Amino acid sequence: MIDKTILHRLFCHHYSEMIHLARTLLYDDKEAQDTVQDVFVRLLEGDSLPAEDKARAYLMTAVRNGCINRIKRKTLAEQYQKLYSLEAEADWQNAEQRIAMLQAISDYADSHLTEPHRTIFRLRFEEDMKLKDIASQLDMNIKTVFKYFSQAIKSVQKQFKP
Repeated sequence: MIDKTILHRLFCHHYSEMIHLARTLLYDDKEAQDTVQDVFVRLLEGDSLPAEDKARAYLMTAVRNGCINRIKRKTLAEQYQKLYSLEAEADWQNAEQRIAMLQAISDYADSHLTEPHRTIFRLRFEEDMKLKDIASQLDMNIKTVFKYFSQAIKSVQKQFKP
């Protein structure tokens, strides 16, 4: 069991220096107070106290390490928040907008493009086929496929141009 009078004496003697170090490292009074308090709580819950001649070094090192750990946790939390909430939200909005745009283009292709424009357009974008492969599959000349594909693209661009 820790002698609380010795712990109280350590607190009274070193607190101002410890809190100053924590404030210098954290730039936040509440965080600094919590860090110093954590050091004393760990001492209280522990089995032994540092030796009298090494108490200052021990306490200052504990505060420094506590501050570094808080900074790391805070930095990781901020990175996590940025990566997964703000950016993810923006990415989801962008993804939803893209999906809506692709669906509108697909609907437009179905309803407004004539054959063979529609088939060539679908094979190129839905099946990810090259124009050469489309020409082979449809038994058409590559130049003819290119012409129909270009016309389909121009029609879609005209419809969805901002």
